Amino acid sequence: MMSTVSVYVGLGSNDPHALAFLARAREALAGIEGHELAQCSPLYTTEPQEYSDQPWFWNQVLRLQVQEECWTACSLMRAFLETETRLGRVRSPDPALRFGPRCIDIDMLLFGDLVSADPVCIVPHPRLVRRAFWLVPLRDLTPSLLIHGEPVEVHLSRLAWHAEGNKIFQ
Repeated sequence: MMSTVSVYVGLGSNDPHALAFLARAREALAGIEGHELAQCSPLYTTEPQEYSDQPWFWNQVLRLQVQEECWTACSLMRAFLETETRLGRVRSPDPALRFGPRCIDIDMLLFGDLVSADPVCIVPHPRLVRRAFWLVPLRDLTPSLLIHGEPVEVHLSRLAWHAEGNKIFQ
C-alpha cells in the first residue's frame, strides 16, 4: 500500500483572465500522476503584497494527497514550475518586479510535516505565516492545521487583516 502525504498548494493570478488561469492550473495539477486533488478552498480576491501598484489577485489553496513513493517536495516543485511555464508565466529579470503582476503563480506551501531549506523547495513556504491570503483558505480546508507547531488561527491573529465576503485586505 502506497503512503500519501498532504501537500498544500497556493494558486494566484492577477491577470485579466485570472479565474480562467486558476481553472487551467487546477486542471494541470489534477493531471499530474501520483497524486489526487483532495480539496479546493473558496476563491478569494486579495490585495497585492510587497508591490502594490498592480491589480488585486485571485487566490486559492488546494490540498493534494501525494504518493510519497512518486514525489519528493523538490520534484513536485519542479513540476509546479514547469506547469507555470506551460500556462504562460514569464518571470521578470527585474528583482523589483519579483512580486509584480503574473498570469499564474503556483506555490508549495506545505509538504506534510517536512521542513526543508533546499533553495528549489523551501517548505514551509518562507512567507506563509505572513500572508492572510494563504492562511484564510488553509483554515477553510483544515482548521486544525499546524504550521511551525502552531494553529493557523494563531498565525492569523498576529497579522493586521480583515475579510469582507471573499475579499481579504492586508
